[in-house]
Amino acid sequence: MTALSARPSPRLLLVEDDRALATMLREYLELQGFEVKPVTSGEQALDLIPREPPDLVVLDVGLPGIDGFATLERIRQQHALPVIMLTARGEERNRIAGLMAGADDYLPKPFNPLELAARIRAILKRSISTAPQTLASGAKTLGYGNLVLHGKRREVLVDQHAVTLTAAELRILEVLLQRAGEVLTRAELTEIAVGRSLEAYDRSIDTLVSKLRRKLSLAGARGAEIRGLRGHGYVLDIERP
Repeated sequence: MTALSARPSPRLLLVEDDRALATMLREYLELQGFEVKPVTSGEQALDLIPREPPDLVVLDVGLPGIDGFATLERIRQQHALPVIMLTARGEERNRIAGLMAGADDYLPKPFNPLELAARIRAILKRSISTAPQTLASGAKTLGYGNLVLHGKRREVLVDQHAVTLTAAELRILEVLLQRAGEVLTRAELTEIAVGRSLEAYDRSIDTLVSKLRRKLSLAGARGAEIRGLRGHGYVLDIERP
């Protein structure tokens, strides 16, 4: 009988300048089955990612030199990697700034390492689940007007030009395209986008939708509009011929 090959451990890049915290998180996450590479600065992270691409980046905001926001911006310019940001105080403006810069999720300090591990698993699971078979009726593409999402390539095009989206933004767009004309609640979209329940006073999904709208608008998308319904959620309105 042939033994089943072991599934590779997910590779995490931990960018944290607090060495005591980094050591604790590395030990805990490795016990949880992750492979962890710690670095202490944004510069080190940007140098390492092309050579040893991780499956996900855990990125602290308060880094020396290039801070977490600038590091995230440069990651987004060159790589399509899930990123969880760690904020020192959990201030709303830091959360929004991170999401606007392209983070997939955020976690305010102090936090329970168990919650970090759970959020990492949720994002990685969502990334895996964005395979072509998740598209409605097994379709390989979805689209309206001049907007097309290619399921097989995980690529979004407007007038045949690629639009760069984060993993969370792509998941939101995909489900809105699948269920065009149907109102999706903020709780549903939060679960879909970042793999966790909507928390009290949590505006992260609104920030992600806002950024997705802006990207599609700047790209010149026509024929479908993401519309917010106060107290209900969001719906993708389709132009009828």
